[in-house]
Amino acid sequence: MAEAADPSSKIRCDACPVMCYIADGNAGACDRYANHAGTLVRLDPITILQSGAPSVAFLGSDADPADWNGDIIRGDRTFLTAVGAGTTYPDYKPAPFIVSQSVQGADMITVVTEGIFSYCGVKVKIDTDRHIGDECAVIRVDGEPIGHVMTGEYGSRMLSLGGVDHLTGGSKKEGRVTCDALLRLCNRAAVELSIDDGVTIVVQAGKPPIINGVPERLMRVGCGSATIGIFAKQWADLVDEVVVVDDHITGVLSEHQAGKLLDVRPTGIRLKGRRSTPGRYFQVADSGDGWGGTSIKDALEILNPFDLKVAWPGLRLLMVSTTGEQWAYYELDDTLVPRPAEAPAAIQATAERIAENCEPSVCSVLFMGGAGGSLRAGVTENPVRLTRSIKEALTHVTCGGAETYIWPGGGITVMVDVLDMPENSFGYVPTPALVAPIEFTLLRQDYAEMGGHVSQIIPIEDVPRNGLRRVRHDPSAQHPHDAQNFRWHRLGDKDEAG
Repeated sequence: MAEAADPSSKIRCDACPVMCYIADGNAGACDRYANHAGTLVRLDPITILQSGAPSVAFLGSDADPADWNGDIIRGDRTFLTAVGAGTTYPDYKPAPFIVSQSVQGADMITVVTEGIFSYCGVKVKIDTDRHIGDECAVIRVDGEPIGHVMTGEYGSRMLSLGGVDHLTGGSKKEGRVTCDALLRLCNRAAVELSIDDGVTIVVQAGKPPIINGVPERLMRVGCGSATIGIFAKQWADLVDEVVVVDDHITGVLSEHQAGKLLDVRPTGIRLKGRRSTPGRYFQVADSGDGWGGTSIKDALEILNPFDLKVAWPGLRLLMVSTTGEQWAYYELDDTLVPRPAEAPAAIQATAERIAENCEPSVCSVLFMGGAGGSLRAGVTENPVRLTRSIKEALTHVTCGGAETYIWPGGGITVMVDVLDMPENSFGYVPTPALVAPIEFTLLRQDYAEMGGHVSQIIPIEDVPRNGLRRVRHDPSAQHPHDAQNFRWHRLGDKDEAG
């Protein structure tokens, strides 16, 4: 909607709280809306999904195509996403698109809108055992704090970036930098992060992390104890002892239950660190970028002298990391000191087997936002009923057509993998906040019962498919919602000129 239609004057955009005045030929601060000869136009095309990636057709057949054939988005029907749809701001307006569609005989409604998310951020999962920074360490971009390191998960480092405190609770620069970093991450671009007292890391969805300039290759196969359990049988006849070095749990074959059951004899090995249960050691070294996510560069650093009463000359010792990328073979000399020795090919093959069983190291970026506020008014005049409908599984929530996870408890807290969404699904407004697509799909009957904007429903076939679209005030509308609602058309339609 615009306050003026005179091409020689600026028009005011009300698609977000910034309320930009836009001169002819220019875009607003968000680069999403522009003044085209006195008319406010949306620059991004709306995205419609019409085909899916086929999977295993375990249901349905050529004779009965109505059953699901493995197409993950039911590619035999059109799905209107909210990418490029527009917003409901100033929040009392119905969503830009509320479309009807028959699905297997059911009359379905999909409410389509772009949400302005002040409460939003990303959770980043980085598949590496490399130490990147202590838990709670501050993460910065251009010197500004934008998040922190979270508790690590199995074989992965976890980051929490963004959130309302960084977007609005700090300086203006902190908010701008945070918003820009989130936008780039959500749109699958690379972002360089600096972690206090830690590393510099480049993160990009679906790509390996680059830590201090070095791309990571592998995610660990498991902790040291798990690696012993997996490969114990392959090692039992090749070596007398194996130590799998790991930042969290270092494994020792002869002491481990797997070694006991395979009749591996005691070796008298002694490790630094804290012994947990047989064959499992904590805190053998500080965290770092060395073996198994520890700080060590020489594996022998974690060993104390062998027990002279148990060990023997010629004892064969393999030390290996949890990715198999670092390994070394030793034999004990007459003084029971480990000496580097030439490893038989079969031992080298076991290290390569560990690496073979490691998954590639990648970064996963999950957008997380709170949709439990005014955004709901674009769906229904009674917002709490939308929240309840989602909790009761009557309303299905997607983001750009992608499956989402809705957190339990109050509100609508949504999380989605950005790689499941169309490219460049996200925008921003300089309040600052991210703009993300969100769709609500439910039965027409349920939509009417929740107090939805039934008068705004249009058949999905009536949604414009191409061309530059614009929004204008409809002076003939009588309903207060109609009078302020976005009306989308292709520029160039004769009946919409001027």
